[in-house]
Amino acid sequence: MRVCLDIQPAIGQRAGIGRYTMALAEHLPAAAGDDELVLFWFDFRRRGLSFAAPGARLRPFRWMPGRLAQQTWKRLRGPPFDWFAGRADCYHFPNFIRPPLRRGRSVVTIHDLSFIRFPEAAEPKNLAYLNAHIGKTVRRADMIIADCATIASEIVAHFGVPAERVKAVPLGIEGHFAPPPPETIAETRARFGLDRPYLLNVGTIEPRKNIPFLVEVFERLEDFDGELILVGRPGWRTENIYARIACSSRAARIRQIPDVPDANLPAMYAGAAAFVFPSLYEGFGFPPLEAMACGAPVVSSPHGSLREVLGDAAEIVEEFDADLWAAHVRAVIVDPTRRAARIRAGRAQAARYRWENTARRTWAVYREVASV
Repeated sequence: MRVCLDIQPAIGQRAGIGRYTMALAEHLPAAAGDDELVLFWFDFRRRGLSFAAPGARLRPFRWMPGRLAQQTWKRLRGPPFDWFAGRADCYHFPNFIRPPLRRGRSVVTIHDLSFIRFPEAAEPKNLAYLNAHIGKTVRRADMIIADCATIASEIVAHFGVPAERVKAVPLGIEGHFAPPPPETIAETRARFGLDRPYLLNVGTIEPRKNIPFLVEVFERLEDFDGELILVGRPGWRTENIYARIACSSRAARIRQIPDVPDANLPAMYAGAAAFVFPSLYEGFGFPPLEAMACGAPVVSSPHGSLREVLGDAAEIVEEFDADLWAAHVRAVIVDPTRRAARIRAGRAQAARYRWENTARRTWAVYREVASV
C-alpha cells in the first residue's frame, strides 16, 4: 500500500496543525511496515524540508506555488491533487479540507469545530474558506480523523456522519517536553528576563484563547508578586485583547514574548508558578499538556477537548468566574501538597500522549480505508 501525506501545513508553520503534520511525517514511517509513505508538498521556491523524515519518500512539486494550486481548486475544481502528487492508494489531508481527487481513497483530519461553534472568534478568510468547503469534504472523505473522542462526537452530531466514518486518534507531544534540570530553568529565565515568579499562557493571541478573562484573573491575584507571561505571536482580531491588557491595573506586570524557541519551552513551562489556560474551546490543547509534562501545575477550562485530554490531573474550573479562577490559581501556588499532587498527576497524564502511538493508530486508519 502506498500512502500520500499532504505535508503543506508543515511548511513554514510550526504551531497547531503544522506541528501535527510534521510529527506525522517524522513518525509514520516507523508504523508503515512494508507499506510506503510519500510526503507531498509544493516547493516552488526550492527550499526543501526543514525537518527529517527518514524512511519516507519525498515528492515535492516545484513548478507551481501552493497558493496558486489552492486557487485553482477553489475556482476550477482542478487539476486533481493526484495529478500533482502521483498515484497512491490512500491520501491523507491533515488540514480540514479535501482537494479534488481523481482516484484513490482519502482521509481528512478535522481538528475541531471552532469555526462553527465560535465563528466570531475565527479569522475571517479562514472562516469563509472552511464554511465553503467543509460540507463537500465531509461527504467525499472515506474516513475522518479527529484529535480526540470529544471532537469525533461533535463531528458525528453536527454533520450527521455515521460514527464508523469518524476515528478518534489522540495526538502526542514530543519527548523533549520533560522537567529540565534547575540550571536550564535558571538560564532560560535569565535569557527572557524572568526575574519574578510568573503565571504562563502559551498560544496564538486570538479571541478563542480568552486572554481578556485571563487578565481579569491576574488582577484578582493582587497577593501574587509576579508577572503574567503570554508566549505566542499575534493572530487575528487582537485589537480588543491588546486594549484590555493596556487598560489593566496590572499592565506593567503583563508581558508578551512572541517567539520562544522550541528548545527553551520546557524550561519556560517548568519555571512557571502555574500554567493558566481559560480557552473557550480546543480541539486538542498542546500547551497545557506540554506544561504538565514539564512539571507545571495547570489550571484550565474544560471546553472542547480539554476535560478529556487533561483528565483529573489539571485544576478544571467550570465557570468563567474570575474570583473562582483566582482561588484555584492561588491554591496551586501556595499549597505545597496540592501543588505536588497536580504536578505528579500531570506528568502521568502527559505520558499517555506520544506521537508514536498517534502514528500507529493513524496507519491503522489508512489500512482500514485502503482495504475497503
